[in-house]
Amino acid sequence: MSQSNKDAPIAAPLPAMPVARLAKGFRDIEAAELAGLQRMLGTIREVYESYGFDALETPALEYTDALGKFLPDQDRPNAGVFSFQDDDEQWMSLRYDLTAPLARYVAQNFQTLPKPFRRYAYGAVYRNEKPGPGRFRQFMQFDADTVGADSIAADAEMCMLAADALEALGVKRGDYVIKVNNRKILDGILDVAGLAGDVSGRKLTVLRAIDKLDRLGIDGVRQLLGPGRKDDSGDFTQGAGLSPKDTETVIAYVESGGRDVASTLAKLGELVAQSEVGRQGVNELREIASLIAAAGYGDGPIVVDPTCVRGLEYYTGPVFEAELTFEVNGDDGKSVRFGSVGGGGRYDDLVARFTGQKVPATGFSIGVSRLQAALTHLGEKPKQPLGPVVVLVMDRDHIADYQKLTHVLRSAGIRAEMYLGSSGMKAQMKYADKRNSPCVVIQGSDERAKGEVTLKDLFEGAKAAAAIKDNKEWKASRPAQLAVAEADLVAEVGRIVARYQAGTEG
Repeated sequence: MSQSNKDAPIAAPLPAMPVARLAKGFRDIEAAELAGLQRMLGTIREVYESYGFDALETPALEYTDALGKFLPDQDRPNAGVFSFQDDDEQWMSLRYDLTAPLARYVAQNFQTLPKPFRRYAYGAVYRNEKPGPGRFRQFMQFDADTVGADSIAADAEMCMLAADALEALGVKRGDYVIKVNNRKILDGILDVAGLAGDVSGRKLTVLRAIDKLDRLGIDGVRQLLGPGRKDDSGDFTQGAGLSPKDTETVIAYVESGGRDVASTLAKLGELVAQSEVGRQGVNELREIASLIAAAGYGDGPIVVDPTCVRGLEYYTGPVFEAELTFEVNGDDGKSVRFGSVGGGGRYDDLVARFTGQKVPATGFSIGVSRLQAALTHLGEKPKQPLGPVVVLVMDRDHIADYQKLTHVLRSAGIRAEMYLGSSGMKAQMKYADKRNSPCVVIQGSDERAKGEVTLKDLFEGAKAAAAIKDNKEWKASRPAQLAVAEADLVAEVGRIVARYQAGTEG
């Protein structure tokens, strides 16, 4: 080794580059899906506003004690919530739903709000849960809530709101069902089973067991009501520890659904005949059924279903769940059902956590992300949104002229952009195609001298090009291309854009 090499300084190691990776349980959403999402949100908003609800937006972050711990997944670390400690040592959490922040808002502004207070809200919520197929840690909900009304008519209205929203989105009657139940009936069943006033947590374990009926079946629920259940992986879940007799009392409740509302209510009435709170729950369900029938929803879209219990702990009365009933083929070719796409219920004690005063409230929430996925199987395929008109840059010495053309289009309300890259015409045309642009504006030196521009309809051009057999024929035909005076630019571009505005191409 030479002396010069020996004494050469050792180069410092380059800093490690971060790996471009998506956080587990989260996903990126691209333009086509976002466009469909906005259309969907607009439809739901129209339905909610037609019922008299007004918009409210609350922050994604709340103080942890304000949110409370009501998730059904409380046996997990962090109680299923993303939390951190602020610089003032206060614990903060990302909202896990839109209802707990509403309760905080109502308590904070109670004296100035109209009673009842009716609001709708939509936005992302966050669950620190184990992600899985179709189950994400961030997803969107769209809620409507009535706070300050103890009338059962408010709960019946939520069921009708859910049905109307689904039908407005294109889900036909027969392809969905709104299940209705009442937590008071379950409380009555637990009274009969000897769990009245239980503080050991067994009541919550029973609730969770029933909530898993669709996934585990009746035998799995029976095991979770008793000593516990071991799953296929060997993991053991501790059960509620009910006696065989009390277990069968709960099972009888789960299986009490009859052929119609009247028979179901009769069976439930028999099961809770010895419980005052249970009888109250049955009577409230009977009133909801009567109101729903009177409003014209008595032909099957809204049904009484004892298996509907909802996982959140804060519900105190009627609960509802919107479920899609149609089947689709999954990626593996097997038939699957989407199941629940929304739910809600009465939560009369949530605001009282802040005020000490009972404030009746009820609400319904649509799981927007899940429902959007389901709608794609009903023919609502995501469409690529119509892109901007692209003004090509043919001569970089005339950038100001191209910018002026772009400004003229924008001033007329036409979405437009000037190409800002450094590539030639062929690459610019490819760029416009990728942007799903309806047309491009071309102005070379010859057009500029004449006070003209050339417009190329990209959708019609693509169709024509596909039908043309050779390059000579293509050059002769100049498909979907026309020269217009600069003074006619807005009118002619407007005609092309309007042609594709209703149904997006691409």
